[in-house]
Amino acid sequence: MTAPARRRGRRPELALTERAERLGSVLELSGNELEPAAVQSARAVVDRVGQRWAIGGGRTVVALAGATGSGKSSLFNALVGEDVSTISPRRPTTAEATAAVWGEEDDAELLDWLGVGRRHHVGAAGEHGGLDGLVLVDLPDVDSRELRHRVEADRILERADVFVWVTDPQKYADARLHEDYLRPLRHHDAVMLVVLNQVDRVREQGGVEQITADLRRLVQADGAGEHDVIGTSARMGTGLGELRQRIGAVVGARNATEARLEADLRAAAEELARGVAERTPALGQETDRRLHAALRVSAGVPVVLDAVDADHRRRAHARTGWPFTRWVAGLGADPLRRLRLGDDRAGSSGIAPSDVRAVLGRSSLPSPTPAARANVQLATRQLGEDVGEHLPTPWAESVLDAASPEQDTVSDALDQAVVGVPLRTRTPAWWPVLGVLQLLLATTAVVGLGWLTALAVLGWMQLSVEAPSLGPVPVPLALLVGGLLAGVLIAALGRVAARVGGRRRRAQVGRELDRAIEAVSAEHIRRPVAAVLERHEATRVMLQQAGSGAP
Repeated sequence: MTAPARRRGRRPELALTERAERLGSVLELSGNELEPAAVQSARAVVDRVGQRWAIGGGRTVVALAGATGSGKSSLFNALVGEDVSTISPRRPTTAEATAAVWGEEDDAELLDWLGVGRRHHVGAAGEHGGLDGLVLVDLPDVDSRELRHRVEADRILERADVFVWVTDPQKYADARLHEDYLRPLRHHDAVMLVVLNQVDRVREQGGVEQITADLRRLVQADGAGEHDVIGTSARMGTGLGELRQRIGAVVGARNATEARLEADLRAAAEELARGVAERTPALGQETDRRLHAALRVSAGVPVVLDAVDADHRRRAHARTGWPFTRWVAGLGADPLRRLRLGDDRAGSSGIAPSDVRAVLGRSSLPSPTPAARANVQLATRQLGEDVGEHLPTPWAESVLDAASPEQDTVSDALDQAVVGVPLRTRTPAWWPVLGVLQLLLATTAVVGLGWLTALAVLGWMQLSVEAPSLGPVPVPLALLVGGLLAGVLIAALGRVAARVGGRRRRAQVGRELDRAIEAVSAEHIRRPVAAVLERHEATRVMLQQAGSGAP
């Protein structure tokens, strides 16, 4: 058995209590995503670390554990130097734990915490000196037929600082010892001794060496470390000096308590770490693009952009079109007001679109079609599955839940996002210029028409009046035709410019709507998913810290 190292030149390690705090934080943060049995075991470890560390003192609890008939009680009495623990040929013999205490340090709080009622004080002087601070506990058999005996042994083993596994030549390969105790304690080799008792019963030449080597191999195969098996015989006194010396070295080092608790933390952290991935995944760009496209359709963005384009062209025609036909534009419905978007002025009823939204809670955008809703659900589920693909199942389910909010919540958020985007821009400077020019041209055409009408009336009255000419063309005719042709041409140019402006406005509004949808996606889908991933990463890091002690 080796003590935990504090080697020079290594990075400072976290204190034991800090490691316990990290483990406790993991349980509070991610207990629902981790294996319930591992969580329960880890909570017990955190509580045990706090309780044992609070007791303090310089005592070291060494537990003698083993199977029925291994001679634990005989070995206990031999180490104590007197018959303290009951020995009988009937099995099981030890029904409750017995503690032998060396030294004068107060031991009441520690023994009460261990739950050991039978106590014997040895003292520090005399034949068995050098063990000052030792609390040696004789446990019930770990394979006892009596359930309460096994429960008692397991309870104290959870709280002991050092394990002395006592076996014998007949039961040293017993599956219960190796599978139920040594394998789970693979991190506790620093606080473990292995004893082969009753070696005096082995009669074959070289039999003890062979059994000892086989036992050492089995313990190593259990992952419990490489140990020098101590051969003892309580009856003959064989190996007692070596065992007492090894126990004395552990007690004298005064670090077994910390080593045991560190091993517990490491084992608990490793068990919990089975429930987290080696690394935390990130949100994929391709999946994010699919989600954005689905939300865009669900929000009715194509409908809004069509309305923005149509509204821009309608307003441009109303301001720059041919004065004799521009009134037709006023007869058509306002595409944005029909959706309760854009202009918020009250209508003839005195009710503004914002008043309607306040009552209904949304605009008049068409509700998402079943196909659009299914597309959003598919995109959110795909995002959750892509992110959680390499995570353990509970974490993957948490990611999927985070990526799948209520559909009504997302729909309302998308609607409000669209409503919050300004869909109209300031009137372009060329609109009023063309509007004035169109009025001038219309006036010119009217003047020309009026002049020609006057000339026709005078001619009917047989009054001869000569109209001025511009070359071969009379001025009144030039005014009429020129005003009409120029007005139509400018109106046509205005329509072309309006289409270009409508496409430009459509693109601009599209970018702003994309940003608004991106905000909804972040708020309701990606941010909750990211929160789960952040918890996973924090859990992974804190488990590493709790297990290894690295800051």
